[in-house]
Amino acid sequence: MPPQLVLCLLLVLLAVPWSSCEAATAGTKPLLLSLRARQMPARALPRQPSKLRFHHNVSLTVSLAVGTPPQNVTMVLDTGSELSWLLCAPSSRNATTTFRPRASASFAAVPCASAQCRSRDLPSPPACDGASRRCQVSLSYADGSSSDGALATDVFAVGSSAAAGAPPVRAAFGCMSSAFDSSPDGVASAGLLGMNRGALSFVSQASTRRFSYCISDRDDAGVLLLGHSDLPTFLPLNYTPLYQPARPLPYFDRVAYSVQLLGIRVGAKHLPIPASVLAPDHTGAGQTMVDSGTQFTFLLGDAYAAVKAEFLRQTRPLPLLRPLDDQEPGFAFQEAFDTCFRVPRGRAPPAARLPRVTLLFNGAEMAVGGDRLLYKVPGERRGRGGGDAVWCLTFGNADLVPIMAYVIGHHHQMNLWVEYDLERGRVGLGPVRCDVASERLGLML
Repeated sequence: MPPQLVLCLLLVLLAVPWSSCEAATAGTKPLLLSLRARQMPARALPRQPSKLRFHHNVSLTVSLAVGTPPQNVTMVLDTGSELSWLLCAPSSRNATTTFRPRASASFAAVPCASAQCRSRDLPSPPACDGASRRCQVSLSYADGSSSDGALATDVFAVGSSAAAGAPPVRAAFGCMSSAFDSSPDGVASAGLLGMNRGALSFVSQASTRRFSYCISDRDDAGVLLLGHSDLPTFLPLNYTPLYQPARPLPYFDRVAYSVQLLGIRVGAKHLPIPASVLAPDHTGAGQTMVDSGTQFTFLLGDAYAAVKAEFLRQTRPLPLLRPLDDQEPGFAFQEAFDTCFRVPRGRAPPAARLPRVTLLFNGAEMAVGGDRLLYKVPGERRGRGGGDAVWCLTFGNADLVPIMAYVIGHHHQMNLWVEYDLERGRVGLGPVRCDVASERLGLML
């Protein structure tokens, strides 16, 4: 989950009943879903049961139908979390942002004696309510947000399950009676959809063994693909294996999508960062996670310092960028992003002249360049009359959050096809324009 700077990303992803995802073996096509950001008239597009629209701001959200009869809810899509949860309303009030369990005939509380109540994958183990004998869960995240409630099950679907040829999936989730969002701009979502590899994640409960997505760099078209597929030749992917230590380690998240970070390059300069800095240590701290629930990317202190120094060195000749440290040492956006610049009002940073920051993995790489490198800090002004805006590098210092891992956020996954292949234990990466991919994959945009 995101550290504090990460306002939750708002994307509306398209989906269909997940129980049909893994039927995509011989003779069955995978589920190909389009994502939309544009506001369209209600009759401008055909209303197909497997397609919904999407909006992209700062969080990925998926629209689902939960319960019987179905209630439409919006949940943050998070590959960095396990247990899905919904904010449950005790009555029909706030029906647009909460789930009403009493209105669902298929809702069931999970008793303390259930095996689901003994899960060891969750950061905080479930507890038993002695009075009701129902399983209780409490979740907290690095940004200070939290939620509390009871473990329950219900049916999940998007669109028409009958049209998709499969019933909805019954899945366990947290039915939360309270939730606190530390972000001043918290999204109007009803909960979170956990997509990591834990036993209680939605991926595991729906037996989904492969899924992928492409996030647009604009509020435009993106793609979500559920199930198995040999991608077309215009989407070649490089794969890096999921990393798992040989034995359990106390600070290693074994159900995260962890990969091996081997090096970092700024422009053409390969940074002299020791391999020991980029790899998990003997406690498991220092793993590298691909996380759709985090907005930007976080590097551990030594690696971040090397990236900051080299990025400042290569950008110092650019006249529009004035390092903020020169006039205001100690400034850090959201307390973790301190590689910041003053840019004259009404101007944008020279994106084409910024040095790319490339993360090097075993078998693949992720190059971050152009306007994905700098983020305009809302409300910050410098100079006489507030003439200069503040822009910060979109790599943060994990030590300041603090988190004990490298985290690759969704901002740096834009215009990149990202595939999670659990069957072969790997993550695929390939640069692509998401709008072009959508068109060439035959979607109706």
